[in-house]
Amino acid sequence: MAVATLTSRLLGMVREQAYMYFLGVGWVNDAFQFAFTIPNLFRRLLGEGALTAAFIPVFKEKEKLHGEAEMWRASNAVISGLVVATSVVIALALIGISLALAAHEFAPKTELMLRLLRVMFPYMLLVCLAAAFMGMLNARGKFFIPAMGATMLNVVMIASVFWLAPHMGAHLYDQVFALAIGVLVAGVAQAAFQVPSLWHDGFRYRWVTPWGDPTVQRVVRQMIPGTIGIAAFQINVAVVYVLGFWAGNGVISSFNGAVRLMEFPQGMFGISLATYLLPTLAGLAAEKNYAEFRTTLRQGLGTLVFLNLIASVLLVVLAEPIVRLLFQYGRFTEDSTIRVSFALLCLAPGLVMFSTVNILARAFYALGDTRTPMKISIACLILNLFLAALLVRPMEQGGLGIANTISAVLNVCLLAFALRKKLKTLEWTTLRATLPPLGVAGIAAGLLAWFGWQWWEKYLGHATLTLKIGAVFAPAVAAGLLYWLVALLFKIPAAREILAFVLPKSKAA
Repeated sequence: MAVATLTSRLLGMVREQAYMYFLGVGWVNDAFQFAFTIPNLFRRLLGEGALTAAFIPVFKEKEKLHGEAEMWRASNAVISGLVVATSVVIALALIGISLALAAHEFAPKTELMLRLLRVMFPYMLLVCLAAAFMGMLNARGKFFIPAMGATMLNVVMIASVFWLAPHMGAHLYDQVFALAIGVLVAGVAQAAFQVPSLWHDGFRYRWVTPWGDPTVQRVVRQMIPGTIGIAAFQINVAVVYVLGFWAGNGVISSFNGAVRLMEFPQGMFGISLATYLLPTLAGLAAEKNYAEFRTTLRQGLGTLVFLNLIASVLLVVLAEPIVRLLFQYGRFTEDSTIRVSFALLCLAPGLVMFSTVNILARAFYALGDTRTPMKISIACLILNLFLAALLVRPMEQGGLGIANTISAVLNVCLLAFALRKKLKTLEWTTLRATLPPLGVAGIAAGLLAWFGWQWWEKYLGHATLTLKIGAVFAPAVAAGLLYWLVALLFKIPAAREILAFVLPKSKAA
């Protein structure tokens, strides 16, 4: 799963490089990113979160208690309901946007955003189908193909920049619509990529009337609060985009660049691990094996903290050379690098917390509780909105990053407190004991990365692509090795388990 997610995230990074190269940091990019936020939010809510979290436990229950025939019938009922509901929402949205554009003359940035949104909004239906297919395959124990589906999405979106955009006109204002069209085609590709695996597994789509269907009602009841609870980071980002859009030109596109960089390790480790844990935890909860439930959750969190802590440290310390290496081409200038790296510096400290929210929320869903994460997320959303409104003017994109980071910390604390009350005990003593030595390892790695980068800049600089690569990877690799060695020295379980996985012979040792 991590390999498939890594492939997808690498292509996603290439996509963002293409977008930054083509659009730069400015009001056209702001308009596109803000318009893309809504359909992309549905992709992250459904494809990486709420729908699969609500659907997988029900799907597994049908399979175990009622057999495959009822399992596939329930799946068809859910898909039929999704198609009808999303089609109605899309139709209303398109009518509303068209009426607004016809009745009022907006500022150029706002008008472009609405026109782009009108093109991309139907992506919502496609992503619902892709999410349903993903949930079904995950429940059947297949993780690689659904994770690889996002690669198809990214390939199409990259092609829209270099193949379609040059044919859309001479001005960037017109060419950006190629990216919106690419979003729609990418949605088709992502959903279609999963169909052969489902077909081979025995799935055949048949219309099942969703009205009054108990499975559909149950999934909807769990999905609505789950949408808020499991995707706190994505919702927080969407909320601050609203504030940043009118705060000034380039704020949204600068913050978006930082978000995409941080989502790389979050997606590779946090999302993939959380996606794998949900059916496992759901099965243990169904068997009422709460001792193993706690152990599995603790091990998952230990692995997550170990992997994402070093990623967070490197993103903070090496923010500027990372942004320069990945984005500073075409319309993306040195000033753009400074703006995006500042946003990343403020956002990346919350990486561990953002990923932990995903896992803790799924623990609640495996226990059949979707309301507690929802209530907690609502409180954190309010805090995030308040902080973003307070900080966006003086700190622009950096203020948005700080708001998201603080709200994520509160979210984790409240989720952990509520989960402890629900399970009586979490048995996190060994997990807490690893945090101080990991903190030491993180500080040591951060210092080494910082001094390594400063030495590279002083004596070698970043005039060529080779030097830009060296400015990132030389200090990052050295810092990563130091982090791992210190963790092994302190006998951190996750470090030893990953070493045993990479080098199987070490198990015998």
